[in-house]
Amino acid sequence: MNASIYIEGGASGPNSKYLNTKCQEAFHKLLDKMGFTGRKPHLVACGGRQNVFDRFCTKMKTTSAEYVAMWIDSEEPMQDPEKAWQHLAAVTTVGPWTKPASADDDQVLFMTTCMETWIATDRNTLISHYGKALQEKHLPSLNNLENLGRHTVQNQLTQATKSCDKPYAKGESSFEILSKLDNDELRKHLKSFRRIERILESRLKK
Repeated sequence: MNASIYIEGGASGPNSKYLNTKCQEAFHKLLDKMGFTGRKPHLVACGGRQNVFDRFCTKMKTTSAEYVAMWIDSEEPMQDPEKAWQHLAAVTTVGPWTKPASADDDQVLFMTTCMETWIATDRNTLISHYGKALQEKHLPSLNNLENLGRHTVQNQLTQATKSCDKPYAKGESSFEILSKLDNDELRKHLKSFRRIERILESRLKK
């Protein structure tokens, strides 16, 4: 498959190889469960958000690939998940970013508002991963989960796992859980997941 997706996750710098590999493995497993085995894109874990955008823009200028995309956190709730570049033009945490002339909205795959939103969605996987020490009462409500700010979701996930042997943390732990997530649970609760499935089904040709 002549396609590349640049992922927000992993690390940058001289010691980044291990975390980047773990990040890419997690997203590969997620794509396998989504049904894209045999037509998966080349996945590149880029570490920080700005590095994702920079590498995406460079690839857009230098490739004839059928599909190039970024898989990133939305950072903030979205009024319209389909208006990806309009959202990125308004996000100021890292940015705002200007849309490359030849890019379109389907080239931005959002986890809304962050990867932790997806992780907090799948309660059965969290229970299986953390065991009885998980404090479910501290997890965010599944109602309108994508409308919660990323810091709220991240803090509640940390609070819910603080008594566990290995409390939630970004990095290897987060990628391990991501690789185990149940697609049916994500599809049930998350517009961002359903959007990504729809886009990739259209873009990744058999």
